[in-house]
Amino acid sequence: MNVWRTQGLMAALTILLAPGLMALAKSAPTDGQYVMYVGTYTGPASKGVYGFRYDARSGQFTSLGVMAEVANPSWVTTDPRQRVLYASTEANSGDSTISAYAIDAKSGALTLLNTASTGGSAAAQVSVDRTGRIIFVNNYGGGSVAALALNADGSLGRRVGFDQHTGSSVNPRRQTAPHPHAVTISPDNRFLFTPDLGLDKVFSYRIDAAARTFTPNDPAFVTVAPGMGPRHMAFSPNGKFAYVLCEMGSAVAAFAYDRAKGALTPIQTISTLPEGFKGADTSAEIALTASGRFLYASNRGDDSITEFHVEPDTGRLDKIAVTPTGGKGPRAFMIDPTGTRLLAADQTTNDIAVFAIDAETGALTPTGQVLNVPSPVALIFAPIKR
Repeated sequence: MNVWRTQGLMAALTILLAPGLMALAKSAPTDGQYVMYVGTYTGPASKGVYGFRYDARSGQFTSLGVMAEVANPSWVTTDPRQRVLYASTEANSGDSTISAYAIDAKSGALTLLNTASTGGSAAAQVSVDRTGRIIFVNNYGGGSVAALALNADGSLGRRVGFDQHTGSSVNPRRQTAPHPHAVTISPDNRFLFTPDLGLDKVFSYRIDAAARTFTPNDPAFVTVAPGMGPRHMAFSPNGKFAYVLCEMGSAVAAFAYDRAKGALTPIQTISTLPEGFKGADTSAEIALTASGRFLYASNRGDDSITEFHVEPDTGRLDKIAVTPTGGKGPRAFMIDPTGTRLLAADQTTNDIAVFAIDAETGALTPTGQVLNVPSPVALIFAPIKR
């Protein structure tokens, strides 16, 4: 076998095996020490990305203050090896940007690597693929989805993919144009999904890991009921089901997921609101426990986290409780790396409430610990060494 063929096979194997290797790296055991990075909307009180040292064994958080000064880091994430933090800058006019920061393994300190344009306005979410070689971003204001190559050190490279959405839906105030709100990668790293609030569609793309780009899938999208406004999305850990949180309809749309085709088939749509709720509400975030038994969704208006039980064979949801966050405007929440606590970020009241998760029932119980952060809107954890 000649050397070029050997190198080609090795490259292909690297791409195929990288998701598993990255997952192993991400789940590598630590001594329970993490930094929780908090993205904020900046203004008179907020300067960018904040940090908290987190001792998962005791459950205690200690403020580290401002970790990076950057405008409107409305979403933060890491690469699969958790050595680089990426923050989107949500610019409402002109192009938004993504900033890449090297994470110090011992302190969690951030060092800016570089910044790159997203190719559109109001960037909302960024996601790194399982190989750590591509970063995807959706431009809510620009109505587009883009992909950038990542360099070996995690810094941002050139733009390698772009798709412009077009059209509208039924709401004359919020759906006169496309507004993609998330970039969610399938568990096997083969497909990218983008819920578009402005079009009432969830777009599906095929990921080309070798070329580091994406192309429309067939079928190219699935629809939700008119006026629902799909926002964020999560897959069940077993990869059989997908759940789309609809912001405008305050509901979760459940789908069966065809892993071979990257296709979604509707199962159920269920409200996130408590019985008898009156008033305006916009749902914001969605996540499942690692066991796949429980799903959570946040409500801004009711100012709560809704807990659902997931039926394992059908993927259908049963609402089991609605828990107030204690603040206002829970735009973001996240389950901690141990799966034992949920952090609810109340944007309006400038706080993050810490809840204990009951492993058997999924119930949320306030721990009494509330973290003060100006305008928190995004959370991510990264492990650190002593």
